[in-house]
Amino acid sequence: MKISIVGATGYTGAELLRILVSHPAAEIQYITSESQPGTAINEIYPHFTRFYDKTLASLGDLDKIAADSDVIFIGLPHGHAMEVGRKATAINQKVKIIDLGADYRFRNPDVYEQWYKVPHTHREAQAVYGLTELNRSQVREATIVGNPGCYTTASILALAPLVKNKLVDLNSIVVDAKSGVSGAGRGLNLGSHFTEVFESVKAYNIAGHRHTPEIEAALAELAGKEIVISFTPHLIPMARGILSTCYARLIDGVSPETVDQAYHAMYNDEYFIRLLGRGGYPVTKNTRGTNFCDLGWHIDKRTGRVIAVAAIDNLVKGAAGQAVQNMNVMFNIDERAGLDNAPLYP
Repeated sequence: MKISIVGATGYTGAELLRILVSHPAAEIQYITSESQPGTAINEIYPHFTRFYDKTLASLGDLDKIAADSDVIFIGLPHGHAMEVGRKATAINQKVKIIDLGADYRFRNPDVYEQWYKVPHTHREAQAVYGLTELNRSQVREATIVGNPGCYTTASILALAPLVKNKLVDLNSIVVDAKSGVSGAGRGLNLGSHFTEVFESVKAYNIAGHRHTPEIEAALAELAGKEIVISFTPHLIPMARGILSTCYARLIDGVSPETVDQAYHAMYNDEYFIRLLGRGGYPVTKNTRGTNFCDLGWHIDKRTGRVIAVAAIDNLVKGAAGQAVQNMNVMFNIDERAGLDNAPLYP
């Protein structure tokens, strides 16, 4: 497959490149940067030395990029991908688009405009939400895939069996999630400086984080009705990882064994979901550098709640790895291709 990466110099773009360089069925055609075109990628990221040294192109070459690619990954800030997707699919009607940003994540563009405050210029795209384990059949037929966010991937996967099987009160869902600093991107920001983050944990964007409607939309699809959740993200002093702890009140009469059965029925055949079972404690370090999602759940009989916990690497299963997983599905090749590696430990 001939592959191009638009926006290759952010953390997600670099992680995508790291995965694709060793992908057995991928041939990288172009990588782009609007800030540093003409620069070799290994000058920006020296860890690519001896592995990859291609020079960065510009979006001014989009006609050629689209014509020469089977799939284009877009790693741009929100508001920019939809124009690239619209133009690229007009140039080459066979090209596949996988957007790692937010532009194609919402079935209803009005929701996107409400939360992201920019007009949606590709409303006719008919994009598929690329949470692979839930939407595999749609992804397989898609031309454009909106890759999920990192918080959303962990939270939706943790809650999906409970919501799909109507085991919890849908008005009681609370998501408390923590992210490593790479989730804030590579741009300079006071809030992600070392001295601001080290030996500190902070909540942010309480009741207003843009991943909230994304989680709600995916869960609503499973439930067959609208869902409103409480979601609070936190920044913690590590480079990678998401830990999402999700709370919900069990419906009266739902047994712990029924909860167990729901998780195993949904995920036993999913290679990238590792079930730690009832009483399991997922740990971010155990997923570092991989496309795995580790899941555990607990029943609090005293309060009548189920607490589901998910751990992922925000740059892999929460971004670049899931994008490659979707690509593998779209091109009908082994879903594990390029992704079947053990976690980095310690």
